[in-house]
Amino acid sequence: MSRNRLSTQEIRSPGSIFQYIYIFIYPFLTMNALSATSLEPTCNIKEQFEMQGLYKKGDIIIGGIFEVSFKAILPDLSFHSKPERWKCESLDFSTFQWALTVVLAIEEINRDQSLLPNITLGYRLYDNCMKLQVALRAAVTLIAGLENTVTDYNCEGLPPVVAMIGDPLSSHSIAISRVLGLFRIPMISYYATCSCLSNKREFPSFFRTVPSDAFQVKALVQIIKHYRWTWVGVVASDDDYGQYAVKSFHEEMSKFGCVAFSETLPIVNARGKILQIVNIIKQSTAKIIVIFSTRQDATALIQEIVHQNITGRQWIASEAWSTSTFLATKENFPSFGGTIGTAIRRGEIPGMKDFLLKIRPDFAPSNNLLLKFWETMFECQFMENITNLNNSYLPDSKQCTGLEDLNSKQTSYTDVTESRASYNIYKAVYALAHALNNLASCKNGKGPFENSSCASVTHFQPWQLMHYLKTVNFTSHLGERVAFDENGDALAIYDIVNWQMGSDGNVEIKTVGIYDKAAGTSQEIFLKEDMLFWNFPSGTFPESICSKSCQPGTRKATRKGEPICCFDCIPCADGEISSHIDSIECVKCPSDFWSNSEKTQCVVKEIEFLSYEDVMGITLTTTALFGSCLSFSVLGVFLLYRSTPVVKANNSELSFLLLIALNLCFLCSLCFIGQPSQLTCGLRHVLFGISFALCISCILVKTLVVIMVFKATLPGNNAMKWFGAAQQRGTVFIFTCIQSLICIIWLTTAPPVPAKNTNYQNTKIILECNVGSLMGFGFLLGYIGILACVCFILAFLARNLPDNFNEAKFITFSMLIFCAVWITFIPAYISSPGKYTVAVEIFAILASSFGVLIAIFAPKCYIILFKPEENTKKALMGRAVTSK
Repeated sequence: MSRNRLSTQEIRSPGSIFQYIYIFIYPFLTMNALSATSLEPTCNIKEQFEMQGLYKKGDIIIGGIFEVSFKAILPDLSFHSKPERWKCESLDFSTFQWALTVVLAIEEINRDQSLLPNITLGYRLYDNCMKLQVALRAAVTLIAGLENTVTDYNCEGLPPVVAMIGDPLSSHSIAISRVLGLFRIPMISYYATCSCLSNKREFPSFFRTVPSDAFQVKALVQIIKHYRWTWVGVVASDDDYGQYAVKSFHEEMSKFGCVAFSETLPIVNARGKILQIVNIIKQSTAKIIVIFSTRQDATALIQEIVHQNITGRQWIASEAWSTSTFLATKENFPSFGGTIGTAIRRGEIPGMKDFLLKIRPDFAPSNNLLLKFWETMFECQFMENITNLNNSYLPDSKQCTGLEDLNSKQTSYTDVTESRASYNIYKAVYALAHALNNLASCKNGKGPFENSSCASVTHFQPWQLMHYLKTVNFTSHLGERVAFDENGDALAIYDIVNWQMGSDGNVEIKTVGIYDKAAGTSQEIFLKEDMLFWNFPSGTFPESICSKSCQPGTRKATRKGEPICCFDCIPCADGEISSHIDSIECVKCPSDFWSNSEKTQCVVKEIEFLSYEDVMGITLTTTALFGSCLSFSVLGVFLLYRSTPVVKANNSELSFLLLIALNLCFLCSLCFIGQPSQLTCGLRHVLFGISFALCISCILVKTLVVIMVFKATLPGNNAMKWFGAAQQRGTVFIFTCIQSLICIIWLTTAPPVPAKNTNYQNTKIILECNVGSLMGFGFLLGYIGILACVCFILAFLARNLPDNFNEAKFITFSMLIFCAVWITFIPAYISSPGKYTVAVEIFAILASSFGVLIAIFAPKCYIILFKPEENTKKALMGRAVTSK
């Protein structure tokens, strides 16, 4: 091996990985050339990291990093002297169990002749002390090896470790994977869940037997969605695990709800920041709070919440602390009882407890973690350990014998009821074993590599193991399928747990459901509702919303500057509806529909017109028919007494024609009653116009006849010679034809048509006749008005003529009634709503018709029927003489 240059062949050899690692640990190496005659230069290790670990020799070594100790003491870094090593303290029994799970799995595999026969697996496991610096030192030590002297021989064969189990922390795994990815050394984490690690471009050699946080977030959101919680607070640790989870959580929650607040837990236990977060939790109206954090980072917040006795909150736990027996205690239960969370699937490892109880101390330096565990468990010290570490023996401390009974201690070390992380570690070791077995079982000529070659199980490169690891697929002893997807992630399946008080007074973490991503959209989450405990006075799940749902009939109006979940419910306007809960906008009803009183549905508008069934319609119809009958009766009287002087003296022919016209006036009003149609709309105004034109024409001609008869009595005046019966009929005909011509032009150009009037009343459709042309309608009424005015003026001027000829005063009175009615009609017609508009018009027709009929014919009928003695020529002439 050349000291300054590596050949291409050397770089490609599996052992050359050590030469890359040489770059990282160069400050700890010194190059010492041997004698000039030596063919092999060597590198002597100048110094080694002092790590707490477990070791067993084997043909193939598997590395591992575990968080056995959760407290590390930072050495003095003033550099006035050589810094001491990091000191790891406060050993955690449950996580030490995790490390021993690797030992158990490897011993099982070594005994199994069907899996890797003739191959012995070994292990080298280190404690990361919950510190990234220590974890990186452990990773570099694992991939570089611990040989004191390095020669070219070390560039042959297998690397110091072929793969690594761990690190449990996402932030650590990110840093370590960036290094291992350079050399394609597989790393299988059993607890690092950050979704960022699924990025194969950045972390090509990373695998995990725990589902990604991307799935955990979806699982938690499914729970939140299941209970219709739309107003949720979130707290996360200030690391990759927490921040990536919060980012995904925001994205998922935005699809149906809102995040009330989002706070970050400090890495360093800063009480001021913790108090600030607690204050936000107390002030927020959100009753549901999700915490994405490790147990260690969440402890300070949980303790402060318990200290301030904050209750009435439903806590949602991420898998990193949902099963922590350290937090699930009686002291914390008043505030955190009923906590719901996702948890890594629990699996029972056969023989696990018996194996843990058989562990005994090993005084080899490479197994110093076992001694540390023993001393912590039994609160004693080994004399050998004191000597190795150059520590002074404390006289008051108990001396360990190594014969202490583990059965006498009830700790989390021997508790295998919640084998969640341990089960993931167990699967990770077996995944590596199956990948190695597949590699060893390859037949030359049928291999997956170049030229269909195979890799040798005693001489392979890590990237070749990665090929088999990607395609590993087996079923565990629990019947669970173990495989990795294209991102190196495990199949997404979680237990859903709930913190409950057990019968013995201790808090139990019960499995109350399951989340299985592969089960399908509608079956992803399954909850045993009857098993859930809710820590609320109602005994049921709470409500957590910013604003209550807007009921049908209202719409949501977001509040300015607030999340979309905070809104006001605005009632829909008239004519608009909303039929769904939380409608964003109200829908306008079609033109023929209107909203009901609740504004929840469109109903057909009430159709209004003056009908024959209506009380008003019946009254007007009866009145019109009565008027028609009355006019026919008068006509009958006049026909019966047509030879009498009263009838003859009042121009009987014009009287008959006038009575027929009045009868038409009464009957034309019936066209205004009933549902408007194309026919009735055209007839009503035409009949009205022609009937009244004929009526007024007859009265006008009668007035002219009265005046001319009076003038004919004067000497030398023969006016009646030029205005005889033929001229009278012609005049009536001409006046009526003019009105008929107006009607024909009106009907031809813009005839009246049925119309739906929705402008006056929104809740009703008023069926009416649209006059079509206002000018036509105006000419029709105007012509009648002109005739009536002329008639009134002439009759008024002739009112003092001799009594036997004086029909003018009755005509004057009738025209006075007629004009008064129609002048009053105009404002009443304009201001009347709906069917009352038509009623006003009918009333005007009937009133004016009755006025003319009564004013002109009532006196004559009275004489004919009740004063027959006055119905003689002598009586009439006598009245004339008296008048003179």
